[in-house]
Amino acid sequence: MTPLDDLLAQARACTLCPLPHGHRPVLRLGRGARVVVIGQAPGAKVHASGVPWDDASGAHLRTWLALDEAVFADPEQVAILPMGLCWPGRRSGGDLPPRPECAPRWHPPLLAALADPRLVLLVGSYAIARYLGAKATLTDTVRAFASAPAPYFPLPHPSWRSRLWMQQHPWFEAEVLPALRARVAAALQPS
Repeated sequence: MTPLDDLLAQARACTLCPLPHGHRPVLRLGRGARVVVIGQAPGAKVHASGVPWDDASGAHLRTWLALDEAVFADPEQVAILPMGLCWPGRRSGGDLPPRPECAPRWHPPLLAALADPRLVLLVGSYAIARYLGAKATLTDTVRAFASAPAPYFPLPHPSWRSRLWMQQHPWFEAEVLPALRARVAAALQPS
């Protein structure tokens, strides 16, 4: 077992927080991953399947990134590390926020085990707040994507709600998505 394999086994066996519906950490990392996707937490469908981004949000994200399923699913190209490793459960209006125990416990050692992550996509306000300490609104932070420190790239969460957000902010499709696709393509190029 490699150190990353050992860490992944530990993370997948994690029961650090109380979850009445049970633990099922959903993450995928390969040592060679060049792009890291840090999202919120798995939803109910992903909790059931155990496959990261195996839902409508994942399809939307892959479209944003201009990646097919095979590349997106290859842990040696794209690592998936949510803020909360397990589905946190539901509340009225949507899912609960990611459990606060996960990212401090698992992100530092897992990210350190990657050989050469070139681009870290911060998907949603929880990831943005942790890694950029964003004090501005999500909209302002995403609009200022070019000023985010390397290797970070802030994005809204690609849920159904983002479609309305995108209609209200046409600059996202016109300016952010082309830059995002170019950064993803560059990051995935061999050395």
